[in-house]
Amino acid sequence: MLEQILHVIEKQEVDVILIAGDIYDKSIPSEESVRLLDWFLCRLSEMDKETFLISGNHDSDERLNFGSSLFEANKIHISAKYDGAVYKKECQDRFGTVNVYLLPFVKASQVRYFYPDENIASYEDAVRVALSHADIDPSKRNILVAHQFVAGKTEDPVLGGSEGAAAVNVGTIEKVGYDCFDDFDYVALGHIHSPQKIGRETVRYSGSLLKYSLNEADHTKSVPLVTLEKKGQVSIDLIELRPLRDMRHLKGKMNQLLNPKNILSPDDYIYVTLTDEEPVNNAMGIFQQYYKNTMKIVYDNSHTRGAECIDITDITQEKSYPELISEFYRMMYGCAISDEELRMMEEVAREAGVINETD
Repeated sequence: MLEQILHVIEKQEVDVILIAGDIYDKSIPSEESVRLLDWFLCRLSEMDKETFLISGNHDSDERLNFGSSLFEANKIHISAKYDGAVYKKECQDRFGTVNVYLLPFVKASQVRYFYPDENIASYEDAVRVALSHADIDPSKRNILVAHQFVAGKTEDPVLGGSEGAAAVNVGTIEKVGYDCFDDFDYVALGHIHSPQKIGRETVRYSGSLLKYSLNEADHTKSVPLVTLEKKGQVSIDLIELRPLRDMRHLKGKMNQLLNPKNILSPDDYIYVTLTDEEPVNNAMGIFQQYYKNTMKIVYDNSHTRGAECIDITDITQEKSYPELISEFYRMMYGCAISDEELRMMEEVAREAGVINETD
């Protein structure tokens, strides 16, 4: 995916690269992840491009900030830790000056530390105060790179499903309204994994490079190519990215899905919904013979749909494990469980510690 981005940069003669946080997926990244970032930044430096990079909520700001002064000399501009000032860099093109501002992920407490006299009770307050002290001239062409939970006036952004609970709290305390950024011609947002605009076309989440959740199986990953001309003239083209292994959702009966003429891209990550009425023994093992990266298998049939209407709150009272399993099986499948199936369920329950050996 990074090689595709480098190709886009070269082919489209891109001047500036914006990387909007969550550089890593955790505060202490793996050695492999650090090497990959090092390789990518070195390639950008070799191409003599201006690169702007901020930290996200998953990053360690201290680690990401290490070596930033050295990187600066090689046109790699990093703002990983909010220090009371919003980083600003002036870039030049044939239309004049473009001001690029960097605002790493901030919490209310961080901004309150530098501006104790300001009324800062929420993330939005923190962002507004930080930007109010950034000396922004709205008559100029301004770009912002930020990493917050930015929402529209009436709608929240569409989540990818892999952001994590702490990252996507939709309570008002963490929401930041997109109108905070009215002074900017373009706002490059990180944080949410689904690519989308927020409020207006020029406030945009680029989204994650890869699909990290089954909910993203039908998404198309892309990079926004943003062209700034004169003040107020901004155009955006979404350039699609193709992963080495895609994530796909297959739905249907097993014999249809595994028909040789229907087997496509067997190395992809596969999420399966089986519509067979009866459970298929070792379905995962069978699918992995055809799709080695099968991730999950679920059922959608009359039994599973009927289970949504079943009330099982009272069936556990004063009943043995075999009685519970037998009754649940009958509720699910409309017939009695066989002796062999019940014996297998009891063995599994003992191994899991659900029932004792003497039960």
